[in-house]
Amino acid sequence: MVEKLPAESSVTREVVLSLPFTGLWLARNSPARRVPSHGSDLLGERYAIDFIGVDDHRRTAGTRDWRTFLATEPPERFYAFGRPILAPADGVVVDVHDGEVDHAGRRSQLALVPYMLGQMERLRQGVGAVAGNYLIIALRDSDVFVALAHLRAGSIRVAVGEEVRTGQPVADCGNSGNSTQPHVHVQVMDSVDLSVARGVPMAFRHFRERPRGARQFQVRESGIPGEEAVVEPLPVSAAEDLGT
Repeated sequence: MVEKLPAESSVTREVVLSLPFTGLWLARNSPARRVPSHGSDLLGERYAIDFIGVDDHRRTAGTRDWRTFLATEPPERFYAFGRPILAPADGVVVDVHDGEVDHAGRRSQLALVPYMLGQMERLRQGVGAVAGNYLIIALRDSDVFVALAHLRAGSIRVAVGEEVRTGQPVADCGNSGNSTQPHVHVQVMDSVDLSVARGVPMAFRHFRERPRGARQFQVRESGIPGEEAVVEPLPVSAAEDLGT
């Protein structure tokens, strides 16, 4: 039996958010490269994007040893792990899921093999096994929702029904759920229920971006980061002063 994928959302307008962090992060699985960005329309992922914390040299971790090439690694090795995750928009928290463990990191191709073989089993286990620890915010004056996933176990700082403001710390970056190394997964969707949600296009405001292979950053007033681009949010005043 072929599983029917959710149809594309009827919400076609682009939802503009703030990047949910500070500092440098690497964009992966960007809808600027392809749609569906994660290869599936399931769980509202059609326009989702991942961000991995990096240093000035685009490195995701400061340590490389035999484990990097042959085994798993502690999540604490990675720059993203434990970094604050911020609310990307004003709204109300409508769903919170915690209690999923933070897995070891997997940069080794050998370590990735058993991980890939376990993909279908995680899907069968349900949303929590895929999204890990997550929270969902109903955006103010809108009929859409933003989800932040793969959060660090026990780090969620907000509760269902709580109002949040853009830039407010809501959790820490983790490595829970279907994740090979610590990162934050961001998506906008038309339902609070991840099992039936359909993805909605999104963009981010006021950030600088260094595309893969480029030496210089460019300032973007609004847009979606390119695949493998390094991004950093900018204060509104800085973006206005620098121009686009």
